Amino acid sequence: MYLKSIEVQGFKSFANKIVFDFHNGITGIVGPNGSGKSNVADAVRWVLGEQSAKQLRGAKMEDVIFAGTQNRKPVGFAYVAITLDNSDYALPVEYDEVTVSRRVYRSGESEYKINGHTCRLKDVTEMFYDTGIGKEGYSIIGQGQIDKILSGKPEERRELFDEAAGIVKFKRRKAAAIKKLDNERNNLVRVNDILSELEKQVGPLQVQSEKAKEYLNLKSDLKKYDVNAFLLETDRIRKEIAELDNKIEIADNDLAGSRNEYDATKAEYEAAENQLNELNLTIEQTNQVSSALELDNQKFKGEINLFEEQVKTFNANKQLHSERINDIEKDKTAKTASINELKKQAEAINTEINEYNTKLNAINEEAEAVKAEIDGISGQIENRQTLIYDNLTEQSSIKAENQKFITMLEQLEIRKSQLNSRIITGKSDETAQRQVIASITSQLKECDVNISSINASIAEGNANVTSIKSVIAEKTQELDKLTQNYHRSKSRLESLVNITERYDGYGNSIRKIMELKDSNPGILGVIADIIKVEKQYETAIETALGGTIQNIVTDKENTAKELINYLKVNKLGRATFLPLNAIHSRNTLENDNCINENGVVGVASNLVRVSFEYEGLAKYLLGRILVVDNIENALVIARKYKYSLRIVTLEGEQLNPGGSMTGGAFKNSSNLLGRRREIEELKTEVSSISKTITETKASISELRSEVGKNRDNLDQLNKQQRETHIKKNTLDVTLKQADNKLKEIIDGYSNAVNEQAGIDAEISKVNSDKQQVSGSLNVLDSENEASRKEIENLNKLLEEKKANEAAVSLKLENLKISHSSVEQKAAFINENIQRLSDEINSLDNEKESINDKIKQTAELIKTKQQEITDVKDNIEKTVKELEANNEKLAKLKADKEKVTASHKEFFKKRETLNEQIILLEKESMRLHNQHDKLDESNDSLVDYMWNEYELTYSYALELKSDELTNLNDLRKQINILKASIKKLGDVNVNAIEEYKEVSERYTFLKTQHDDMIEAEQSLMKVITELDNGMRTQFTAKFEEIKVEFDKVFKELFGGGRGTIELVEDEDILEAGIIIVSQPPGKKLQNMMQLSGGEKALTAIALLFAIQNLKPSPFCLLDEIEAALDDSNVGRYANYLHKLTKHTQFIVITHRRGTMAAADRLYGITMQEKGVSTLVSVDLIANDLNETKERKS
Repeated sequence: MYLKSIEVQGFKSFANKIVFDFHNGITGIVGPNGSGKSNVADAVRWVLGEQSAKQLRGAKMEDVIFAGTQNRKPVGFAYVAITLDNSDYALPVEYDEVTVSRRVYRSGESEYKINGHTCRLKDVTEMFYDTGIGKEGYSIIGQGQIDKILSGKPEERRELFDEAAGIVKFKRRKAAAIKKLDNERNNLVRVNDILSELEKQVGPLQVQSEKAKEYLNLKSDLKKYDVNAFLLETDRIRKEIAELDNKIEIADNDLAGSRNEYDATKAEYEAAENQLNELNLTIEQTNQVSSALELDNQKFKGEINLFEEQVKTFNANKQLHSERINDIEKDKTAKTASINELKKQAEAINTEINEYNTKLNAINEEAEAVKAEIDGISGQIENRQTLIYDNLTEQSSIKAENQKFITMLEQLEIRKSQLNSRIITGKSDETAQRQVIASITSQLKECDVNISSINASIAEGNANVTSIKSVIAEKTQELDKLTQNYHRSKSRLESLVNITERYDGYGNSIRKIMELKDSNPGILGVIADIIKVEKQYETAIETALGGTIQNIVTDKENTAKELINYLKVNKLGRATFLPLNAIHSRNTLENDNCINENGVVGVASNLVRVSFEYEGLAKYLLGRILVVDNIENALVIARKYKYSLRIVTLEGEQLNPGGSMTGGAFKNSSNLLGRRREIEELKTEVSSISKTITETKASISELRSEVGKNRDNLDQLNKQQRETHIKKNTLDVTLKQADNKLKEIIDGYSNAVNEQAGIDAEISKVNSDKQQVSGSLNVLDSENEASRKEIENLNKLLEEKKANEAAVSLKLENLKISHSSVEQKAAFINENIQRLSDEINSLDNEKESINDKIKQTAELIKTKQQEITDVKDNIEKTVKELEANNEKLAKLKADKEKVTASHKEFFKKRETLNEQIILLEKESMRLHNQHDKLDESNDSLVDYMWNEYELTYSYALELKSDELTNLNDLRKQINILKASIKKLGDVNVNAIEEYKEVSERYTFLKTQHDDMIEAEQSLMKVITELDNGMRTQFTAKFEEIKVEFDKVFKELFGGGRGTIELVEDEDILEAGIIIVSQPPGKKLQNMMQLSGGEKALTAIALLFAIQNLKPSPFCLLDEIEAALDDSNVGRYANYLHKLTKHTQFIVITHRRGTMAAADRLYGITMQEKGVSTLVSVDLIANDLNETKERKS
């Protein structure tokens, strides 16, 4: 067998998957410091089961997983597998090749596999027993182990020698045997305790068994008399019940008839109610229609008022237009007259101009003659005259323009007067319109106030509805919780009832017997069904009952016998039965002094409730058990009465006669006693929750009704809100129209105001121009006056010489002036004629425009009047619909009165029938109560028979005796038998079965006790044999190692002496081992006195000696020669070759001598920082080969 390969992935620095293939001989693993060479040894040690992270040079096992580098992420697991050649079947497996692998994850999970099959660490360890391979073996020697061999304590070297001696497996077998022996001894102690307890119970149980048999005989007789009394009493009750049934049938028939009549009346009443509701709905709808029609009527009237107001406005505009046309006609007539007058003046002036022309021609001729006479002074005079002429001409033009300004001022004043009249009318209309707007605005404010008030009421109503809805939501949530609790409790109740009916928590044999209860009346029930106890005493009573809580109570011994046979035949197990006829109550502790001790709650039998027939059974089971409040008081009482009492505490501790105690955490998941109580509590809880649910639903219903009322009020308020909003919208429309009309009025006179302002500006301008023209005229007058004076002066100078010429010239001048004045006047008249013609044309255009407006106004008036007619038709139609609707409403109200009257009649009839039904129900209830009382009496008898004997009436008939017919005699005999049973005192009906069970158990445990003693002796013998075998084998092997160590030591050291010794005065199997070394030329001395190299070589010698005697298939050496010099390395390497015959060596080394001795080399380096990789070492190998050749 040898190591074929090592596969490493994710282990320490081997991030990538690397496979080392090995062959026989020596394989060297080389590389620089820190490259990961030693991780190969750690990998092999780890896969063989090393559990100490410290031995693997780590702090925790997770450290063996590659932790990552700066460039690489950590991996999630570490995996190592070694493959061994097993062709010689050195390993105890049927495979030629064995692969052992180990994988660990960062989560802490790990797994071992052998040839791909998952296994335990133990399997791996046991497979390598006595092979030298393993984490404790000598097949893997690291640097730390050399130090351990050299520097450790003698006892620490023991593992190495045990493995070499081949006694490791025997030591482990011995350890297992010792552990098993300890368990057997512990079991033996427990069995002895139980046997001593059983020995105390056997005697008292025998006495109780005999008493129980007498009790069961009396119970059997009592059953016979009870059955016959039950039959007689039942027959009497049944007869009375039959008579009552006839009376009840008559009463129920009368009640059913009254109820049918009531239901019929109720149906008629509900039909009338529905009819009344329909009428109310129809009346409400009709009222809504009337309100809508009334609203439409008001709306139409508003529209008529609006249209009439618009017509008035159009008529007023028409009057204004007519007045303006009249003014235009008058103005036009006046201007036409002025034109005619001016034309007449123009004709007269033209005639005068013609006359002046004639005169001028004559005077010019005269002047021509005179002119020739005056050449000297006439030039100056003519110049002055020319100047005067020019001034006069200009003066004439100025006067004409001044006249024009006067005429214009007159016309502007007329226009201003007209505009003043329009402004006054417009402001009057504006004031009236503003009053209308103020009225509408006031109505709007009133609507806003009403809307705010209604909105506040609606908000308050909504808040109330929200508040009530919140309460409803809370109630609904509460109802949901109650419903959940109800279903949870009901589910728990049904579950408990189901569990109780199926007898869950009981043994299989008990359940099988209870399945026969319906078919076998002799089965009365289990103890847990018969006994009832308050919750505070449940733990104490259940502790007191112990296993008897599952005992089955039967009517008599024969029934129990049959059931035991049934269990045997069907192989259903065992059960304990308590036949009532065989169980008699025994003396209880009621009258003992212990009952008055401090802390005593009472006798256990007095703390339970049972039916009368089971009183003896309760006293039999619990009458001699004292219940105490706590264990301190219980101990005081037990000591006082010399441990003769059986005491239980409320928390479940138990003190038995003789002094033994039982206690601890009380764990009772089945809670057999508490089931019935919990069922009753759950029934009460379910009933209470159901009642609360009903009340909550009623409360929610009332709240919803209140929400409905609030919603009705909100509907009424919303209706008022809508009506107010409609009124407001109507007023808004009316106000908008009034505002538009006001704007039109203001715009109308605003234009006049603006035009008036323009006329004032124009008048001002004309006056300014007129004043300017008047100033120019005065200047001209002054200039003319000056010229005249000069002419007079000149004329005076020439008066004498040119008297004639002056006279002519003067005459000519005067005539020219007059002619010029006439011409200017003619031009002014023509200008006035043209101006007046233009103004007449302008008036004609304005008249035409006004006529167009009058036509448009007439059309608008006609349109509005048509709209008024249409609206009036709508009003008339609405009034007719309203009248028809009111008639319909009156008819509906009359119908409602009729239905209401009919409704009252139905109500009276219902009341009468209801009173009759109540009387009949009382009579029926009285009869039913009588019937129920008889039923209760009958049920009480049936329950008694069932609870006492589990007999029904039909089964009881089978036991009927024809001689027993007198009920009074039967009752007397029953009392006598009960007195006899009571006289027996406490009877343990189970004593017969308990005695049998205790006897059988005692015999069984005695046999087990003997078997355990025999097993103990057998184990002691095995341990002794192992000790002897190990001592013999270890002694022989130790001596062989000692001799071989000396041989190897001398060969490696070249002489000297080496030996090993056991520590004196210690067991050979546990003794420490001392290594003594004497290198050549030195005295024999202890290891601690050697040099480092000598120590290392001594340890190597010891390892090689062990390998010689018991070679391991392979051996991995991790730099164990590091401390040796070159010569010693050579000896070390040469000796390795000797050992390769039986052992394969894998050597991790730095030393050249060791490398030279290797048959093949693996190089490990870190090409990537932190990641170990396998590299070629051919160059190193060649170099080493050359070195070998040179040496040889």
